[in-house]
Amino acid sequence: MEFNSDILRQLSQIVGEDYLFTDIATRNHYGHDETEDYVFPPSVVIKPVNTAEVAAIVKVANQCKIPLTPIGARTGLSGGALSIHQGIGLSLERLNKILSIDENNLQVIVEPAVITQVLREAVAEKGLFYPPDPSSQGSCWIGGNVAENAGGARAVKYGVTKDYVLNLEVVLPTGDVIWTGANTLKNSTGYNLTQLMVGSEGTLGIITKIVLKLLPKNNFNVLMLVPFYKASQACEAVSAIFRAGVVPSALEFMERDAIDWTLQFVEGLNVHVKEAVQAHLLIEVDGNYPEILMAEAEKILGVVEQFEIDEVLFADTEDQKNALWKMRRSVAEAVKSNSIYKEEDTVVPRYELPKLLEGIKTIGAKYGFQSVCYGHAGDGNLHVNIIKGAMSDANWQTEVPKGIREIFELTVSLKGTLSGEHGIGFVQKNYMDIAFTKVHLELMERMKHVFDPNNVLNPGKIFPD
Repeated sequence: MEFNSDILRQLSQIVGEDYLFTDIATRNHYGHDETEDYVFPPSVVIKPVNTAEVAAIVKVANQCKIPLTPIGARTGLSGGALSIHQGIGLSLERLNKILSIDENNLQVIVEPAVITQVLREAVAEKGLFYPPDPSSQGSCWIGGNVAENAGGARAVKYGVTKDYVLNLEVVLPTGDVIWTGANTLKNSTGYNLTQLMVGSEGTLGIITKIVLKLLPKNNFNVLMLVPFYKASQACEAVSAIFRAGVVPSALEFMERDAIDWTLQFVEGLNVHVKEAVQAHLLIEVDGNYPEILMAEAEKILGVVEQFEIDEVLFADTEDQKNALWKMRRSVAEAVKSNSIYKEEDTVVPRYELPKLLEGIKTIGAKYGFQSVCYGHAGDGNLHVNIIKGAMSDANWQTEVPKGIREIFELTVSLKGTLSGEHGIGFVQKNYMDIAFTKVHLELMERMKHVFDPNNVLNPGKIFPD
């Protein structure tokens, strides 16, 4: 898509010529995220510094009917930030401030390009806690977390991003600016536009300010690594732990290949895995009373000992805890470094995890692909990495999509759905018919049209072709 000089001049006047880019190197840089090997360069890249500049840019795009894609940290795994119709790539990287931390009301106001871990550390210094912790928290941004409704390891106890968003400043596709709610814990005033925006993947509006609620910080945690001789039993143990009356702050599943590849990929991890072990659960409990945590850990130990397990490792020091979490958070990178892959983000009621895992392996055997599974087992969220390995290019292109469709059909049959935290974006949109009826999809498309009648904002995402 080519821009005429008048449009480029209008955009340059909004942000200044130093923040408008048309060179191919910059466009390529902003034309990819972490979704496989896709690259869709926008026609131009523009970097506003505040809400007013964002609104002015959006008005130009809407008036001229130019596709506009909001671009965050580009850590996404569903292609949500890819400029598949070229147009304007709107990088929000300069909106990167923590505007205020309200210690009295336990709230924080941030701009979208604040790194999630930076936010978590900033509020922790004041004795406060922001729970959502995606594996990419060291590089992903809060704005992207809100747009995709990101989760993380501690969602099992504390919930996902949507559970902490109180209010949003949003630039609508027309260029109008609204606040979606109120900075209150309860709000029954009109439609809930705040939660409509959360998880909308940049298709309904551009988030420029975010009001989040916080919690008091917990002072203690206990972390254990439980090796299982059967992966299916590791999945079975997840539901059993909850039925025993314990709600862990994290409960992560890693099958054998995920651990082996990660230990090879990350230097300095001193974790010995016996040959017969097929999966691990990484389990954390947290709180303010060590005696209660130890009682919960003992109850969990009693549950997992009913299965075929090896010796349980209790992390004794902060260094050991950090090493175990580094292992878990490095799995995706390790898999990516090992082979071309596709990552699916299935989620089912946690009691159905054993059936899901078994079904994924059966489908993989049918279509000739290997899979590496790991994820947030405590809330039923299983990441499925489909490995190309020695598959021919032809089978990778033709057979794998059939297998993915069957995996999603299985997931929905188990009362689950297509994505727990990565979003639909570009790569999952053609599977939406599995989860939704025609009525569902038409309703969502009409909602999109109400907000964005010219279809300029992040077009080509979520809805099937």
